[in-house]
Amino acid sequence: MPVRLQGLSRHPSRTGRHEHAPLPMEEPCAAVRNGGDLDRRLCGTRPCPFHGIAGLSCHTSSTTLVASMVTLLMNVASATAITLFVFGLLSRATRSWIKGRIPRDGKIIAVDGLDLHYVDRGVGRPIVLIHGLSGQLRNFAPALVNRLAADHRVILIDRPGSGYSAPFPAGKNTLAGQADKVASLIAELGLNAPLIVGHSLGGAVALNLALNHPGEVGGLALIAPATQPIDKPALAFRAMAIPSDVLRRLVSLTFAAPLGLLIFDRFARAVFAPEPMPTQFATKGGGLLVIRPDSYFAAGGDMIAVREALPVLAARYPSLRMPVDVLFGRSDQVLEPDIHGVRLRDAVPGATLTQIEGGHMIVYTRPEIVADWILAQDTKNVQIGRLND
Repeated sequence: MPVRLQGLSRHPSRTGRHEHAPLPMEEPCAAVRNGGDLDRRLCGTRPCPFHGIAGLSCHTSSTTLVASMVTLLMNVASATAITLFVFGLLSRATRSWIKGRIPRDGKIIAVDGLDLHYVDRGVGRPIVLIHGLSGQLRNFAPALVNRLAADHRVILIDRPGSGYSAPFPAGKNTLAGQADKVASLIAELGLNAPLIVGHSLGGAVALNLALNHPGEVGGLALIAPATQPIDKPALAFRAMAIPSDVLRRLVSLTFAAPLGLLIFDRFARAVFAPEPMPTQFATKGGGLLVIRPDSYFAAGGDMIAVREALPVLAARYPSLRMPVDVLFGRSDQVLEPDIHGVRLRDAVPGATLTQIEGGHMIVYTRPEIVADWILAQDTKNVQIGRLND
């Protein structure tokens, strides 16, 4: 009787030796019988890679396969195009809706070929206010501005690309470039070495202004400023941290405005934390302007600009020869006072650091305390001869 092993049949030969006989082969599939190389490769794949895709199998001819794949890709492309078109329409509608609720407050002035939006209030020694990342000039609370403008000339600026100021051309957004525009505006308005107040990223712009244009600056009053290299943006701003200009532009023109409208409250609460976000900040505080396409795109560019500039900027702080005073909320959850406040104070000769109760947005939540602190710096600078009385 023959002895069977797995995969082999063993029969004794006439010489007494066992010889191996192949088992019968499986019937070739239709694809192999058709003779195509692609078909033969597909037929030999187990399990079939096209299982579950309508109309495709290992027995599909190469011509049919290519046609089916082209149809699939065309359907995906069409669906993507329709989605982008719909979100593009929603983006335009959202932008118009926001503009109707947050109108322009001030004037437009051409500065070195770039239109800047600014507000000019009051009479007296000049104070220039520069807002932070994803902000605009309304981020400084009305009560704060009113208090300063009672006996000072107050200039509030929308940084390039923010609020109603025009953005830089593609690839030209730098911290130094923003400081240059502020310096040109100061000269254009005839301000004589004003006190510069910078909040958050506006603090980094103010520091750049003081280092590159010291003759245009009487002193720095920095509120929760970004002063040290930042490895990772705060959680509230990560949706804007898209390094590719092309991808960020696509997102800004389609998804940013309609989806930003849905998640704005969550984003804003994270910036204000641990303090509550004031009611109507979205409109009265100008918050919603950031989700418009140009503002969203510029904010992402600002994040790249500040990340590239701060390592070099921080190394230059010891060379500052003017009054530098810093104010932080002790509970700031966007920029850590011990890093961005203490290190700047220690690096700049004569700099001071004051901490009060509050979070990152004390310019909006603590207007009276912040206004009094700014005025105190102004008075001190006059006494030491930095500002003209």
